[in-house]
Amino acid sequence: MIAALRGRLADKQPNRIVVDVQGVGYEVFVPLSTYYVLGEVESDVALKVHTHVREDLIALYGFATAFERQVFERLIAVSGIGPKLALAVLSGIEAADFVRAVQGADLARLTAIPGVGKKTAERMALELKDRLPPAGAAEAAGDGDPGGGGLRGDLLSALLNLGYHRPAAEKAVDGALKRTEAPTFEGVLKQALRELAR
Repeated sequence: MIAALRGRLADKQPNRIVVDVQGVGYEVFVPLSTYYVLGEVESDVALKVHTHVREDLIALYGFATAFERQVFERLIAVSGIGPKLALAVLSGIEAADFVRAVQGADLARLTAIPGVGKKTAERMALELKDRLPPAGAAEAAGDGDPGGGGLRGDLLSALLNLGYHRPAAEKAVDGALKRTEAPTFEGVLKQALRELAR
């Protein structure tokens, strides 16, 4: 099973991407939340992957964070919800907001997701209520690493696009995030650049 991919972004569409890993192109289906944090074509990408195997198909589903992948895997365990609908759910609502909606049995919020009707929303609320990771785990994870995801990912992507090597960029971003009290993109980026100039 493929659990993660790191390579070059060879093609990028809203629902699918191609990751070139040393000359092999992997087609990966992604939710919009992951699509939006990816860099441009030819940039480096790292994804958490769920390998979905059926007798007639092997498909890869990629996510910016392990938290997102975990929510996806819990979703497809619900009867009547396949990978396509689970991807549509994560495209229609942030993973942490989805967890809060399920745990609060907020059917109005769940049925507002394209493709989710009242019965599906009720089934999700019932079957997933105690099975989803806590919504706070999304912020705590800090592993959103397509180049990253969230603030950390945006900063990492910016430094990689400026030509810094990933290990140095990750160290600088993590150090800058620790030193900045109210992190904003510009503030942390300046601090990270200072760290790299040392």
